Amino acid sequence: MLLLIAGYAAAGQQIVESIAAVVGNEVVYLSEIEGQVVQLKAERDPTPVNELRCRVFEDQLIQKLFLDQARIDSIEVSPENVESDLNSRLTDYIRRAGSEQALETYFNKSMAEIRKDLREMLTNQYIVQETQVTIAQDITVTPEEIRKYYNTIPKDSLPLVPRKVQMSIITVEPPDMESSKAEVRQRLLELRSRIIKGESFSTLAVLYSEDPGTAPKGGELGFMMRGELAKPYAEAAWSLKQDVVSKIVETEFGFHIIQLIERKGDMVNSRHILMKPKLSVEQTEWAILKLDTIAGIIRSDSVTFERAAMRYSADKATRANGGKMVSENPSERVNWLTLDELPREINLVVRDMKLGEISEPFRTTDPRGNYIYCIVKLDDEIAPHRVNMKDDYNSLSDAALNDKQGKIYNEWIAEKIRRTYIRISDEFRDCRFHYSGWFE
Repeated sequence: MLLLIAGYAAAGQQIVESIAAVVGNEVVYLSEIEGQVVQLKAERDPTPVNELRCRVFEDQLIQKLFLDQARIDSIEVSPENVESDLNSRLTDYIRRAGSEQALETYFNKSMAEIRKDLREMLTNQYIVQETQVTIAQDITVTPEEIRKYYNTIPKDSLPLVPRKVQMSIITVEPPDMESSKAEVRQRLLELRSRIIKGESFSTLAVLYSEDPGTAPKGGELGFMMRGELAKPYAEAAWSLKQDVVSKIVETEFGFHIIQLIERKGDMVNSRHILMKPKLSVEQTEWAILKLDTIAGIIRSDSVTFERAAMRYSADKATRANGGKMVSENPSERVNWLTLDELPREINLVVRDMKLGEISEPFRTTDPRGNYIYCIVKLDDEIAPHRVNMKDDYNSLSDAALNDKQGKIYNEWIAEKIRRTYIRISDEFRDCRFHYSGWFE
């Protein structure tokens, strides 16, 4: 049980049972700590409970220091950014819980209360980030500081950087794809008819669906939010009654027939059979001949690979930038790629290519799993190596800057603790905190 602590700020208020600490004009509630401990344990954090409780508590104290500073500096954040993140997080929580009701049961709160608490938490996180940016906004690193940082890393601890490559790609779209699509639609119509006549959707999904992730499970996706599904699929699934089979639905992944299993609040569980248009022998030959012709023009120096990609490539994601391939990770969007980041077929081709070489035409898959034919060019490469100043200057610069910012934050926190009114419950006096001075 928390002890009463007198002397809350100048107002002479008291910390009562539910309050664990006061930091400036900010309050740390015991419920905040216990709630986070429960959540971390549910996520299988191996830290002993008492140690975890102290760690969570100090994290809360540090956050309140930044929030107190933000209040002094009048730092605010965009409500639109918070709401966008809030909706995304809430969707993920509901999906993992299985339904809104299950989430309410887990937290023992209504959805309105969960949303309110999550909004407050995210708002505070955004404010802390903005405050940290303000503190570190003028911090830079010089080449000498980068070199000193590099020299502090033990040579046998320097990480190994795998081979990295810069690639360009040209793909072609064979003619007469409508006939291939018509064949897929006909096959799905036949399967739909068999299901309506009494055959098992699940059995036919196992036998015929081309979705490797769901076919072994009878085509079942599990409970999903509307935003997690391709828009045409979501619209069809939400319009269905239980056990009813949809008409044929086309998405960027191919063609589907869908059966609704169950709906829970804003989530549905459905199963589907996916089929994709196949290329005929004639279409395949056309694609290979077309790519051979393009490669020949480039090799004869009649046109650069970049201009050929802009003119001929069917790949919208790379065509505008001359065929340059970039990471699938939207937060990176860089064109230095490890071989493991490449589709398997491209990986196998590239590993034996020489710098500047253009491949023969070959088949691979696009990010949606559809077969495509392409040629690729190895634009540049970095051999496997230990991190060094010559090849990894930019990444070392970022690491040195992060290290310097971390030291600035540590100094700022230590000074902020020293000059901020802080009162903490004796219940946490035995905690071994990272920062000293919390009880002084």
